[in-house]
Amino acid sequence: MKQILGLIGSPRKLGNSELMIKEISRHISQPHELHLLRLSDFRIFPCKGCYQCLFKDEVCIQKDDFNLVLESLVEADALIVAAPTYFLGPNATLKVLIDRGLAFYSHAERLWNKPAVGVGIAGIRGMEGYTLLGIESFLKLILAETKKCIMVYGALPGEIFLNETKLKTAAELASALYVPVPEKQEPCCPLCGGNTFRFTGNNKVQCMLCSNTGVFQMENESPVFTMENRFNMFFSKENALEHKEWLMGMKGRFFEQKSRLKEITLPYLKEGNWIKPDPLQ
Repeated sequence: MKQILGLIGSPRKLGNSELMIKEISRHISQPHELHLLRLSDFRIFPCKGCYQCLFKDEVCIQKDDFNLVLESLVEADALIVAAPTYFLGPNATLKVLIDRGLAFYSHAERLWNKPAVGVGIAGIRGMEGYTLLGIESFLKLILAETKKCIMVYGALPGEIFLNETKLKTAAELASALYVPVPEKQEPCCPLCGGNTFRFTGNNKVQCMLCSNTGVFQMENESPVFTMENRFNMFFSKENALEHKEWLMGMKGRFFEQKSRLKEITLPYLKEGNWIKPDPLQ
């Protein structure tokens, strides 16, 4: 039987994120067990930037709950991710988890192209900010295959289901989980399918999902994007593993330039007055 993991990026119990995941599960036709994981229930420390997860037994050295969450992601056959909008972006628990993402590379074989759908939830239509982009980015960075990712709207717990439209949306997401991704009809990045861009002048753009740059031109009153494939670390499993090797090579580059780097950094050592937390609290 399939095991589907519902990753809840909201601290609110029986909130809209949790309800949406459970409603999607109800519409999945394949027999499955729904496992639920609320990120705010777990102690996940910020990444230390030490890169030890690439070398030391390929696990993070920090003593928190990260490895339990990672194991749950690896064991799942498919993923449903939902997060609310907090100050124009997805709840920070998603970002804290993905910042530890170097540890995902050790499990690339089992994580790659795991089917996933994502839902962002905002209380006011038009006030979602970059929530959808954040969830799309999260799914890409955990090496999943994003089948469908959408925004829904509702502030109060359960409000998203005050009308049947959102119930149909849940059914659509459930149907998308195990079918091929349809070709996008709206203007999008031809490399990754993202539809969020930074416009940098002179018809130049940067895709905010894959970070590649390119140009756009108008055809039939619609923008058409031509992108240069420079950053392709998540376009194939091989690309992801190549990125891992590049990161591991930083250790050697550091030792090669260690003396020069110290000359640059040490003069800054004693500048400024540090504000520290009270150790007694």
